[in-house]
Amino acid sequence: MMRGLWTAASGMSAQQMNIDTVSNNLANANTTGFKKSRANFQDLMYQTQLIAGAPTPSGGQVPTGIQVGMGVKPSSVQKVFTQGDYVHTGNDLDMAIEGDGFFKVLHGEQDVYTRAGNFTLDSEGFITTPAGDRLQPEIAIPAETVLVTVTSDGTLTAHGQEDTVLLTAEIPVFNFANAAGLFAMGGNLLRPTEGSGEAIEGIPGTDGFGSLTNQSLEMSNVNIVDEMVAMIVGQRAYEANSKALQTGDRMMETANNLKR
Repeated sequence: MMRGLWTAASGMSAQQMNIDTVSNNLANANTTGFKKSRANFQDLMYQTQLIAGAPTPSGGQVPTGIQVGMGVKPSSVQKVFTQGDYVHTGNDLDMAIEGDGFFKVLHGEQDVYTRAGNFTLDSEGFITTPAGDRLQPEIAIPAETVLVTVTSDGTLTAHGQEDTVLLTAEIPVFNFANAAGLFAMGGNLLRPTEGSGEAIEGIPGTDGFGSLTNQSLEMSNVNIVDEMVAMIVGQRAYEANSKALQTGDRMMETANNLKR
């Protein structure tokens, strides 16, 4: 069996995953706080037929050797945490993190993290995500509040009539040693793993933590042009691997037809 058949097949499989990743990025181009993913690949083992530096009969050395690659495999699908564009919404409870960091919310009984700051209020006045996960630490906005402001350092103030202060609270942000190691749960939620490390709490705008912007949202960091280019490159690479597979098949057909 020709090695090239399996090598080309591994290339087709890898490019299929590449297109799957690009498709998910494009599907979430308008998802608040979404971070695009990138498929990473690595070459497989090599069949070594001649080692570089091996002595020759004439007393010299083989300069390069002979190694034949066996294909490619996916090594990771990595989240890319570059900054997304900001959109001013005018909504008091909308918040965006400028820089590094995540909001912490309570999902069931589990603390999870998100970049999406499109918060709202539940029936008890607590700040929650659209799915009902409460912002941590919990903050209940008084019913008589007419204006909510959030400063860059995370200080939330609820104002009543005649600019009376009804509530003041602090919104921390959290960071990780390796944010790319977070586990994507869907619903704009991420949970820590052994790869990401434990969450580090900080005050917005200090010690490398991002600051908060009120009445704004961070949009997806997906660049549609870049993703379309990646899709074209992936498609052409898939086609090239399929051509290599067809060529290997024809070569085997030729060998099988030598004796008739």
